[in-house]
Amino acid sequence: MSSSSPVVDEANRIAALFDYPAAEVNRGVKEFIREMNEGLEKEGATLSQIPSYVTAVPNGTEKGIYLAVDLGGTNFRVCSVHLHGDSTFSISQSKVAIPRELMVTAHAKELFAFLALQIERFLQTHMADHFTSHVEKRQTGHVTEPYAEEQIFDLGFTFSFPVNQHGINKGTLIRWTKGFDIAEVVGQDVCGLLQEAIDARSLPVRVAALVNDTVGTLMARSYCSPGSTRALIGAIFGTGTNGAYVEKLARVTKMAKIDSERESDTSYDKSTGEMVINVEWGSFDNSLTVLPNTPYDVDLDEHSVNPGIQMFEKRVSGMFLGEILRRVLLAMSRDEGVKLFGGESGANGNGIPADSGLYVRWGIDTSFLSTVKADHSEDLGATKAQIKRELDIDNPSLDDCRAVKVLVHAIGKRAARLSAVALGAVVISTGRLNEGDGIADVGVDGSVVEHYPGFEDYLRAAFREIPEIGEEGEKRIRIGVAKDGSGVGAALGALVARETRGR
Repeated sequence: MSSSSPVVDEANRIAALFDYPAAEVNRGVKEFIREMNEGLEKEGATLSQIPSYVTAVPNGTEKGIYLAVDLGGTNFRVCSVHLHGDSTFSISQSKVAIPRELMVTAHAKELFAFLALQIERFLQTHMADHFTSHVEKRQTGHVTEPYAEEQIFDLGFTFSFPVNQHGINKGTLIRWTKGFDIAEVVGQDVCGLLQEAIDARSLPVRVAALVNDTVGTLMARSYCSPGSTRALIGAIFGTGTNGAYVEKLARVTKMAKIDSERESDTSYDKSTGEMVINVEWGSFDNSLTVLPNTPYDVDLDEHSVNPGIQMFEKRVSGMFLGEILRRVLLAMSRDEGVKLFGGESGANGNGIPADSGLYVRWGIDTSFLSTVKADHSEDLGATKAQIKRELDIDNPSLDDCRAVKVLVHAIGKRAARLSAVALGAVVISTGRLNEGDGIADVGVDGSVVEHYPGFEDYLRAAFREIPEIGEEGEKRIRIGVAKDGSGVGAALGALVARETRGR
């Protein structure tokens, strides 16, 4: 964009700090692969490379009805997913708010009993034909034998809190987040607690799989992806960012130690020779050996709740992109030689109100960036309206709007190119472009990848700059949105668990 004023000049100068050229992309890819390999070898690496114990991904021919529940925060969702066997599915779901008192109760049973009650209500409402007669007989004492296998619903559990997973349906809570604080649950197997509550209500439901949201995204994409190619990667680029991928089991060398330590309570199907790995790539390069680092990144990190941690996520995810932009805009408004938006003491409606979102941490939502990026009008009317809506700044000048647009472009483009480092490294490390049909299928989900204009184009441009991928390889990386990984993906996790039990 042409320079026409001190405001735009300064925006262009700062935007240049966010450039992430091909040489740096390739440095990042090499370091990412190194950290991937380290995480496959040992616990405690920068990239955790957490085994999911999911040892197969769907191919779209699977059939059946499976349940999924999602405890992701203040709401609890129950779904039934009907897989039609032709890469399509239908879904029924209900959602209920978790009562505040159950989020901080002293007793784990109270929360999990509430969850089991919601499952029962869902089955009564949405699956009466499959459910009512069995439950009535069992609860009235007319049936004393256990449910037959074909009468049991397998359930996938999306539990969006930090867990140590040590089986496909075993995982102990490390700590609560998102307003929950039930000390009794920490260190306990959350699948076991849910199963106990389900059994207490005599429900024909088995907690079959504990599924991370990225694993769910991978599973959902693999079921729905076109053709016979199974998905390689599931990635989230939304409020946070993370990825999961299919790895050769022989390369997960730390499994031998994990297996020996947990021999008594862990078993999984090794016959596929594969396992889905949860990378936890938000922590890539926390030491900042290869990641770009502007003064605005430094400022954001120093004022974050976890300084020095999740450094990749702080440059890529939706939670942080708006905050990076806010800090740049604030600095420009306070610069006497620039005075973006008229500076802090503007008059006659030109200036920044004291209660503007510009002065509030997280005061700019990442949707702001998407709106501005999509605005190609001559007068940048949508940008002006967004500045008014989010920052309460009246009548920003056209140059102010141009400056904001320059910065939005730079911050979003860098995030996409960094995302290409993670995806590209996994594609290269797995060798998928050189195997089978040579297609690397990637399922993505999240507000940034879905709504930020040009995100995939920037990704692909970076792929072409990586020699191991190049122009030809980039064409064979297939990217598609995998909606509802926490529902469909968890149900598919339950399906895989059921199938592997039968092997």
